[in-house]
Amino acid sequence: MFRSLHLKLVLIMVLLIISLMTVVGAFLINSVVHYFIGDFRDQLFSVVEDTNFYSDLEKTDSVDQMTDIMDAYKGPMGVNGRSRNYYILDGRTAKVLATSSENKTASLTITPNITSALLGSEGVVSDIAASYMDFAVPVECGNIKYIIYIYDNRESVNNLNGELFTIIIQSLVFGLAISVLLSFLLAKTMITPIEQLTDGVKRVAAGDFSRRIELAAKDEIGILTTTFNHMARRLEETIDEAQYERNKLNTLFLHMTDGVIAFSREGSVIHFNPAAQTMLHRTIEEANDYGELFGDIAPLYEILNLKQPGYLGVEEEIMGRSLELLLAPFSGESQGGVLVVIHDVTEQRKNEEMHKEFVANVSHELRTPLTNIRSYAETLEENDCELPSETRKSFLNVILNESDRMTHIVQDLLTLSRFDSGRSPLNLTSFSIAEALRDAYNAVLLDAQHHEHTLTLQLDDSLPEITADRERILQVIMNILSNSIKYTPNGGSISIRAGTRGSWVWMEVADNGIGVPLEDRDHIFERFYRVDKARSRESGGTGLGLSIAKEIIDRHHGRIGVVGHTGPGLTILMELTVEGPAYDEV
Repeated sequence: MFRSLHLKLVLIMVLLIISLMTVVGAFLINSVVHYFIGDFRDQLFSVVEDTNFYSDLEKTDSVDQMTDIMDAYKGPMGVNGRSRNYYILDGRTAKVLATSSENKTASLTITPNITSALLGSEGVVSDIAASYMDFAVPVECGNIKYIIYIYDNRESVNNLNGELFTIIIQSLVFGLAISVLLSFLLAKTMITPIEQLTDGVKRVAAGDFSRRIELAAKDEIGILTTTFNHMARRLEETIDEAQYERNKLNTLFLHMTDGVIAFSREGSVIHFNPAAQTMLHRTIEEANDYGELFGDIAPLYEILNLKQPGYLGVEEEIMGRSLELLLAPFSGESQGGVLVVIHDVTEQRKNEEMHKEFVANVSHELRTPLTNIRSYAETLEENDCELPSETRKSFLNVILNESDRMTHIVQDLLTLSRFDSGRSPLNLTSFSIAEALRDAYNAVLLDAQHHEHTLTLQLDDSLPEITADRERILQVIMNILSNSIKYTPNGGSISIRAGTRGSWVWMEVADNGIGVPLEDRDHIFERFYRVDKARSRESGGTGLGLSIAKEIIDRHHGRIGVVGHTGPGLTILMELTVEGPAYDEV
């Protein structure tokens, strides 16, 4: 800290001296230039205006006579032949006709003052930023126009400025030396009490409140030290009480799964836990206000006026999650505020909805076969002796078919239940997908021929072996093929195609059957979903086959979906990676 503060003091003093000398130097140099320019102008004006300068020149009839006259005025004009010279110029072309300069052949640059003289007026303006001073006046001798031009290269000004600059630099060096010395003395005076104060702050930060800083100074640092000692005493008195409450609240807030936010009576945030931010999907520090967070649910005063143990309970949908909010006042009238408890009931509501839907669907699916079984069984019981044997056999076949249908529903439900619970691991092996497709083709060929369908199989020669559960994949293929055979009118066509695309293997089953309306295609993989429920039941469908297929493909990290196409029928595309899922992911 000593070095840092000392460096700052040195820099301040150095910058102060440099700034002061820079301003003084710039002012002096600028004043010198202004003085010389003014003196140059005044000197020439005194010659031109206060003497017979014009009348003497107008009486001449040659440049030589004009030169003699200009030589006579050299002293009053300050012309010395080195830094300041006069020039006699042609009044029309500004050509040099005569000069006091040793370089008789030197050419002149046309300056603004010469231009003014060419136009018939005196040129007496000198630019402070220019490297010269000049003065030009037009003179007419008879019918001939001339320009008397005085040019000064500022040699005297530059010499004087150089001397001034040297003096300024010397003063700056002495000033810097003095500033460094003073900064050392000032730093020593200021740093000693600051070091004591810093040591005390470190002890307080480490938890030691017993020691006090002794400082006799009565200045601002002394007042600061006294205030610090008082603060340390107050902290020592209250730290034990605050520690217990803080630990209790921190433990409670940090480890609660429910979100908790406490607001003051003015609506500012007092406490909150990480779960609250996660549930609300926003940073509570940035909001820091009850109105911004929950003002649309109920005004703050309305919650504060609730009589304990009263509370306001609402349910909100935030970022796709269902949150139950309980808002209640706490403490008394003059103190306290509002406590908001946030409970995520998304899974609870989802489970309730799924349970209702599951019970409704299972009840609906099982009611029809149970009704049929009971009806035919009661008919057989009541009219057993009166019914012909063929009729009894037909009734028994209906009972058996309905029982098989119920068995299929229960088996499919058990399969989905195992998938949901994770108790149905995949048996990953490496096998030829081409052979699996041929087996599926041969398995459904007779059924397809029974319905007079044309069943074709097209496989790429480059189909590789894949890693997957062969029985599950074959189950998916059979399920899709069975649906195509069921829902394609007799005499239809069904094609099976397969190929590779990069590291993926794709299989496609296309038919020209009744198809699925566009608005229903996103739902055919949902459980118990049927496009035409009556027709599905007639064909023995349970509404679970495609949902089971999707579960199996998802477990393999593959893709399955409906391919859009023109014309009747339906095309389902299934894609699997050649490497398959990792063993630790199934």
